[in-house]
Parts: sequence; C-alpha cells; structure tokens
Amino acid sequence: MKYHIVQLGCQMNISDGERVQKVLDKLGFEPTDNEAEANLLGVIACSVRQKAIDKVYSRVQKWNKWKNKKNLITFVTGCVLPADREKFLKQFDMVFTMSELPGFPEMIQQYGIVTPAGMQSLDKGWQEMEFPEKESRNEAAFRFDKAVLPQDKRDLSHPEKGIEEFWHITPKYGSGYEAYIPIQNGCNKFCTYCAVPYTRGREVSRPSGEIMRELKDLVEKGYKSITLLGQNVNSYGLDKNGEEVSFAGLLRMIGEFGNRRKEKFWLYFTSPHPRDMTDEVIEVIAQYSCLAKQIHLPIQSGDDAMLEHMNRKHTVERYRHIVQTIRRLLPEATLFTDIIVGFTGETDEQIENTRKAIEEFRYNMAYIAQYSPRPGAVSSRWTDDIPKEVKKKRYHMLTEELMKHTLTYNKSMIGKTMTALVRGKDRKSGYLSALTEGKIIVRFASADESLIGQFVKVKINSAAPFSTEGELITKEIEHPVNA
Repeated sequence: MKYHIVQLGCQMNISDGERVQKVLDKLGFEPTDNEAEANLLGVIACSVRQKAIDKVYSRVQKWNKWKNKKNLITFVTGCVLPADREKFLKQFDMVFTMSELPGFPEMIQQYGIVTPAGMQSLDKGWQEMEFPEKESRNEAAFRFDKAVLPQDKRDLSHPEKGIEEFWHITPKYGSGYEAYIPIQNGCNKFCTYCAVPYTRGREVSRPSGEIMRELKDLVEKGYKSITLLGQNVNSYGLDKNGEEVSFAGLLRMIGEFGNRRKEKFWLYFTSPHPRDMTDEVIEVIAQYSCLAKQIHLPIQSGDDAMLEHMNRKHTVERYRHIVQTIRRLLPEATLFTDIIVGFTGETDEQIENTRKAIEEFRYNMAYIAQYSPRPGAVSSRWTDDIPKEVKKKRYHMLTEELMKHTLTYNKSMIGKTMTALVRGKDRKSGYLSALTEGKIIVRFASADESLIGQFVKVKINSAAPFSTEGELITKEIEHPVNA
C-alpha cells in the first residue's frame, strides 16, 4: 500500500511531516509522489492564510470523489483551528494533532485497516517490528472497514498536550545533508495577525538531552546543515522554571559539541522573537564556528504604533539594539527578516517607517508578505481596510528598497572565495546551486552531481540582488571545525 502527503506551510510543518512519514514507513506503507495511486492520503495543514486552508478543502473534496471508485482513507493534521476542525471531521476520515501522532498506528487499527505490516502487533507501540519483504506482502489481505474513531482521538482542544511523545519519533529526513530539529512548540506571544497559539497551543520546550542526541546522530551521519525549529526559539527553556537551560545555554552546548567533532556542520535556528533575543545568544554564536553567522530576526513593521497594533511587544529601538549588537559581535553575519505589508489600518507614514527600517538595517533578505486575515487570529475580526492595489504598491516599494542593499552586499563578495554547501542543480542549465554560511545563493558551472551535499570553495565573479555566481575552486577538505 502507498501513501501521499501534501505538506503546506512553514519549516515546522515540513519537520512534522518527516515524522508522519516515519510512522507510515514503519507500518509498511510506501511513499508515492502520485496521489492517484495512493491508498492513504494526508495533509499537513497550515492555518496561517485562508488560501492554505482553501487548498485543503479543495484537495479533500477531490479525494472523496475518488472513494466512489476505490478504497482509500484520508487524514489531516498540522496547524488546525477549532472551526476548521469541526468541518474537517466531516470531510476527512481521521483528524488529529501532531501530539497525537504516536497513537496514529492505533487510530489506523481502530479504523479497521490491516496495514502492510500485516497483523504484527501494533500494540507493541514504538518497539522495533520486523516487516515482511515487499515481494512477500499479500496485497489481497488489505481491507478498509470503516469504524468509528474514538472521540478522544479527535480532540484538538489542547494541541500542546502529548507533544513530548511526538518528539520521540525519529523523523524520515527529506535530505541526506540538511535537517530540522524541533526544540520548542507553540507560542505565548499572541500577535494579533497570527493563529499559532490557537493551533499549536502554549510554548513547550523539548528536553535539551533529546535535542543533543538527535543533533549528534545527524552529525555522525554526515548532515552538514541543521536548523533548530520553534515558533519562538529564543524563549526555549522559559516554560521549565529553571529546570532546563536557556536558549543561549543550548547553543553553548551545541558549540562545545561542535568543537569536539571533526565533522564540519553549520547550525541555524528559526525563528527568534526580538522580545526574547538576548545579548548572550549573540555572544555565544560569536564564540563557536559551528554556529552559523546568519540571523533571522522578524521585525514585521518599522513603526512603533503598528508594532503595538500587531501586539509584537517590542519597539523599533529595542530591535535596533539587537541589530547593533549583531553588527558589533558578528560583523560577518547576514541578517534576514519578515515584514507584513498592508496590515489593518496601516498608513502611508507607517509603511515609510518600514522602508526606513530596511534602509537602516540593510537586510540580506526580507520575506515580505501582503497581509491577508488569518482565520482564528484576533485581526481576522477587524476590517481588512487596505486595498489590494495599495498592498501591491507598498510590497513593490519595499522590495525595491531591499534590492538596493542586497545587491550592494552581494557585489562586495565579488573577488572573494567563499565556502558554500551545494544543495542541488540550479535552474540555469549546467550549473549547481549552493548556499554560503550566510545563506547567500551561489551558482557555479558544474555537471558533477556528486558535489550535492558537500562543502565547496567558490570564487565569486558576479552578483545580482538575490544571488551570486562564481567559479568552482575545489571541494573543501573537511577538518575539525575549529582547526
């Protein structure tokens, strides 16, 4: 039997999807990119924008029509708001939170499905199970008998409960050289445009020992780019009342581990919140070579009144202090951000202040989103009073301002030889695409696909606003990180 999963949304959803895939693989299901040939169809949902939820409804309606012609089951998990949950229960066969993923095999069994693993004891929980070889599976033994899923398996009212058990599931990593490690789930900030506190619940920190074990395993397996994930990573540990290390403490543990390893790797994190970003975090990053010199620091708006309207709980001056500390302690670091344009009530003066912020902070990348109401968020009850044409105009104005500074920075790289991690074939025929430690795109001419997933040296010879191009010098010989 085969499964197909549609993943929507952020890096956290991608990471969650990797754990869902591992559960299904362990049950003997096989992945397929062709949803039409799948017997099990699922969605990792995202409630950030209504468009993403509309995609979920569109997809399940198509799948339900297929049920007239063949046996299949559907499920949805991920970021789901209570209002959508009630509708999804009528559309999908199974609806569950990520914290309930460890019970997914039991749900499938209670739904009346014999899995490809046959009748081998699903009640063993997460003990290792011996599966029959693919060619020995009896396809005729599969059946789909509809059963009523117990109500407690459908309850999404406390999405944060049980998340610790979910973290115990080893993910099926989607790459052999870059991976995500969730360190924290949920958010306590309640920004007015965001639904995450309602879909993922309050902040819960994963034990640092588990994080370190997963990190060590990845490094030993040769992963070279590892990203710590959380809705607000730098609030890590605050929910443990002193029983867990702080985020700076966690980074220090990783840095010390990196010092002891011969393997080279870059450690990233996303996303921090300016309110919780401490000088100590930046000081720790400066001390250790494995901690990548790239900071993603969402500002959302460059206007204090708008930040208050968004309930961001930080000011431009507070943000400025953080950036100045980064420039002082990490002069080589690149700076990324998130910006919302056209938020409810935004004035011409306020968007101009955001443009000035881009000019002042000279971002290397800004993910600029035109505001649309997030179902479930506080602002969804407010009038979306900025016309689409105005949002587009402001978006282009901010993008043009951003491009001035990205181009200036990228041109400063010309003539320099940079270390970069090759990520795959570039859209430009005959070229490979790589990322520097600061996540600047570098493309270079090469047909050697064995370089994918490897560190290389590239001499930069030209630059564009969002990428550079260079000449391959050599594959980097790995030495101890601080050698």
